[in-house]
Amino acid sequence: MEVRPAAQGRAAAGCVALLAALLPVCCRAAAERIRYAIPEELGRGSLVGPLARDLGLSPAELPARKLRLVSGDEKQYFTLGEDNADLRVNERIDREGICGAVSPCVLSLEAVVENPFNIFHVSVTIQDINDNAPQFDREFVDIEMIESTPPGARFPLGSGRDPDIGANSLQNYQLTPNPLFSLVVRESPDGTKHAELVLEKSLDREKQRNHHLILTAVDSGDPVRSGTAHVKINVTDANDNSPVFTKEIYKVQLLENLPEGSLALQVKATDGDEGINADITYSFSDIANSARQVFTLDSWTGDVKEALDFEDTRGYTLLVEARDGGGLVAHCKVEVEVLDVNDNAPEITVLSVSSPVAEDAPVGTVVALLNVIDRDSGENGQVSCELSGEAPLSLVASSSGGSYKVVTASALDREQAAEHRVTVVARDRGIPALSGRAALVLEVSDVNDNAPVFEEAAYSAYVAENNAAGAPVLRVRARDADAGANGRVSYWLAGGSAGAAGAAPYVSVEARSGAVYAQRSFDYEQCREFAVAVRAQDGGAPARSSTATVRVFVLDRNDNAPRVLWPAAGAGAAGPAPFEVVPRSAEAGYLVAKVVAVDADAGRNAWLSYELVQAPEPALFRVGLHSGEVRTARAVSERDAAKQRLVAVVKDHGQPALSATATLHVVLAESLQEALPELSERAAGADSPAELQFYLVLALALLSALFLLSVALAVLARLRRAGPPAVLRCLGAQRFSVAGAAFPADFCEGTLPYSYNLCVAPGRAVAEFLLVATQLSAEPALSPRVCWCR
Repeated sequence: MEVRPAAQGRAAAGCVALLAALLPVCCRAAAERIRYAIPEELGRGSLVGPLARDLGLSPAELPARKLRLVSGDEKQYFTLGEDNADLRVNERIDREGICGAVSPCVLSLEAVVENPFNIFHVSVTIQDINDNAPQFDREFVDIEMIESTPPGARFPLGSGRDPDIGANSLQNYQLTPNPLFSLVVRESPDGTKHAELVLEKSLDREKQRNHHLILTAVDSGDPVRSGTAHVKINVTDANDNSPVFTKEIYKVQLLENLPEGSLALQVKATDGDEGINADITYSFSDIANSARQVFTLDSWTGDVKEALDFEDTRGYTLLVEARDGGGLVAHCKVEVEVLDVNDNAPEITVLSVSSPVAEDAPVGTVVALLNVIDRDSGENGQVSCELSGEAPLSLVASSSGGSYKVVTASALDREQAAEHRVTVVARDRGIPALSGRAALVLEVSDVNDNAPVFEEAAYSAYVAENNAAGAPVLRVRARDADAGANGRVSYWLAGGSAGAAGAAPYVSVEARSGAVYAQRSFDYEQCREFAVAVRAQDGGAPARSSTATVRVFVLDRNDNAPRVLWPAAGAGAAGPAPFEVVPRSAEAGYLVAKVVAVDADAGRNAWLSYELVQAPEPALFRVGLHSGEVRTARAVSERDAAKQRLVAVVKDHGQPALSATATLHVVLAESLQEALPELSERAAGADSPAELQFYLVLALALLSALFLLSVALAVLARLRRAGPPAVLRCLGAQRFSVAGAAFPADFCEGTLPYSYNLCVAPGRAVAEFLLVATQLSAEPALSPRVCWCR
């Protein structure tokens, strides 16, 4: 009996309402799997369940979490609704077309969310509805019965097919009432029900040659569905012996990888009759359409050949009929079990890849989702996965099996590896084992986790003084292992002794290249070295930096000529030239005077040498090459001129050498009184004002000297018992000596002193002393200290 579509729709709607009420209860059963159950044949857009709510996602979170569905099947049976919150049917679901006789019928998919990345397994159970009526393979069944067939003989009528399961599947057969025939329903071990026609009484062909019956197959669904087949019985003439099979049930096991057309088995039947009644032909009396495409039966030999595939069906049941020439038949059952062969390699499907991933991603971050399927069964279908290649990644299997997460197993470092290439290898447990591979490429994005590093912690540069402003000094270089803006390095001056506060710096650094340039001309005599700190900073956010010290050493050049301190070069209009009195009794080696000169340079540029270039009596005087002491080369004779003018040259050792001259006037006389006439003649040619000034200064000097001498003698007499005072420590020294120099803080090494001691022998004239003091006091940077020596 057919059920109206309206009633069927109301029943389905009732099931949907009941399932919707039960969904929240079943979906909370497991932490990692969301379970729903829906009836089949729901239309597109039908509600499956509130997926977002069952995942614990609020409507406000949905845009950021990016909920989406991932399915390993070719068909997408489900989709998310317009609000991206409810799971809905994407296309009509036919349970029989998807699962066949398998129960329960479960469709699996994954729900993927981001921020943070996670995957949830969702299973939807498709419930069967009674949408298929039982059907017979043949609408008309023809049976030939010989009239001599004894009562109780059975004739298979075949079995109906109902794709539904459970109560909705075929449950019973019915036959129109007939006194000659009855119906017997037999159930096989696999639950299939077969109808057999039983002859209740002997047939009489002469009374009735044909019989018509209607066989009805019914299910127990709501509403009940049924299908019919017309059975036509033809009564034939008697044949004493029916064919007899050697076995009632043939059982055979076949490997699925047998070549197509291989012999599966041979059925054999014998007949005791002779002639045409003993000619036996074979045919399938009851066979499913799926089996008909796999097996062929030779009608004369009984050979059954096959073209198997375990992945299609694991077993077949065939009914074979043997018919003799007289019309008698016999039936046997052939049960074929297909043995699986490991002929399918695992298939790896990459569902999702999160690339690139930041190098500071925490350990355990999901970077890829995989699905692995092996169509074989048993150990041939048991798959294990692993990663090949050296990469900080690992595989995590899901609890449902078949799905894997690729997660980070350790910290990533882009500077060591910018990308990771791994191969996912899925290998089954068959013999021999088969494997499948899938390549994964994971790119690592940069994070500013490296500061610039200078090639050297401290740099040294050497620059000759008097350089041009803007001249290159050196180039610093820092490297940053990061990429992009995180590795783009800029250079800045971070501080140092390169300039006082408010003053222009000595050097500058170019921001991009790191080249250091001089900002001014350097003077070795003012500063010999200085240091600056250069900071290298990358372009990351936040920026990272490091510093290096640059020490610049200024090299000396011979840019200062020697300077003569004694005898002073102030003769002429400024006053009388200095002179030395040498007694005529002086022997060879007598110290006449000491030429004192300094050079502001350093090193070889400040090494001085002395040489006499002009003298009336060249053999009478000599000068020390390095000391500058002018001494008599021989004893003074009466023939020597009373006035001697000596010119000495002071040279340094620079390249080129610089020099200065010193003029020394020497008077040969036993005393100052004897030398005065010579001095008077010498000054006679001077202008009257200058001469007057000279005598005034000379008189003043004599008076001052006498006064100082009286005071000194009085002090010496008083302090004789206490020992010599410090002022007399120079007694016994050379006639001229230079004290240790005092240098300012910013003056480096040189030969220019700022104070020295001048000692005069008591036999010299007081005027000579006054002239020396006058010349020395003309130097503002010098502070002469004069004492008398014995």
